[in-house]
Amino acid sequence: MENRIRSIDAFRALTMLLMVWVNDFWSLSNVPSWLLHVSADTDGMGFSDIIFPVFLFIVGLSIPFALQARAQRGENLLQVCKHIAARSAALILMGVLMVNLENYDTEAALLPKMAWQLTMVAAFILIWNSYPKSDSWKTKARALRAFGWALIVVLLYTFRSAPANGYNWIEPHWWGILGLIGWSYLICSLYTLFASQNIASVLVGWLALSLFNIAWLAGWLDALAPLKDYVWIVGDGSLPALTLCGCLLSLIYLHYRGRASLARFYACAVSIGCACILVGFLLRPLGGISKIHATPSWTQICAGIAILSFTAIYWIVDQQRLKAWYTIIAPAGSATLTCYLLPYLAYPLLELAGLSLPEVATSGLLGLMKSLAFAFAIVWATGGLNRCGVKLGV
Repeated sequence: MENRIRSIDAFRALTMLLMVWVNDFWSLSNVPSWLLHVSADTDGMGFSDIIFPVFLFIVGLSIPFALQARAQRGENLLQVCKHIAARSAALILMGVLMVNLENYDTEAALLPKMAWQLTMVAAFILIWNSYPKSDSWKTKARALRAFGWALIVVLLYTFRSAPANGYNWIEPHWWGILGLIGWSYLICSLYTLFASQNIASVLVGWLALSLFNIAWLAGWLDALAPLKDYVWIVGDGSLPALTLCGCLLSLIYLHYRGRASLARFYACAVSIGCACILVGFLLRPLGGISKIHATPSWTQICAGIAILSFTAIYWIVDQQRLKAWYTIIAPAGSATLTCYLLPYLAYPLLELAGLSLPEVATSGLLGLMKSLAFAFAIVWATGGLNRCGVKLGV
């Protein structure tokens, strides 16, 4: 049985392109409000508030296929768990280092912020690049990874935050985007693995995480508040709920594909997607729709959008075989981590080069087109680096 369906790669590529696009909005002015993130105290969400939860959903979509592939290679339970733990730890470490850039104090630190950021990206590439498997590369790969870890030590030693921030060294904060993905991946991969990829068990897990999210926002778990800084489910349950929702949909797909009854898959997917959106709006009185607060309403609406979007893309790509539209952004789907990190390399390099655009090119519709061009450039640069042997894999 094929362990990869093209629509997941296409969906991931499109989402990654949009993520790079919306992440560049900071460089623009006069952006339509419906495209932007909504403030924490506003009941609602903009287009930018949908991208990250959709990506978490896609992470979940891939988990059952990845677990099946490892089982087919003959890996035992311990080997799979070690892989999941290593992958999660890598994402969490990268996320924590990246989130601390927000509070970097150039005056107190031992390196300029730009140098620290470039060193960070270089370290990530050296450590987690997918080097050739040939014997001639084994020693080189070990040496390059060791140098990357040495750079991580330098980053930890040289980092400083302004005293006004209340701390002076690396702290997790909110874990960063990659860190949140890492925690969600860890929870959902292990759960799906130990649930033997059983649809009913994964459904129960998804509902349990969703109920945990509701219970926290409703105040039913206030007695557990002292534990939140030490032992807690990331995103108050909302983020792994989105990821496990992706796992569930893939398992439903695999179930019906094996019985050659994809019409039932479409019926299930559309029904669950619409139900999630309906439940999301029904839950709106409980904290409103808020990405910042990871409310149940936001979680369920985004889950529904993700389910319906993937179902449509699956029909287009895998059923109708219309694949040409995403080939130009394919590197974003196959080398997603590289694509996500490249802007952290591009921005300081552009600043060092002294390149800037006139204000008219960074405002309104023209600015949005500029950011879209930047996103495509990042995706194509990712493809170029892949051809040169640079492709991060964790």
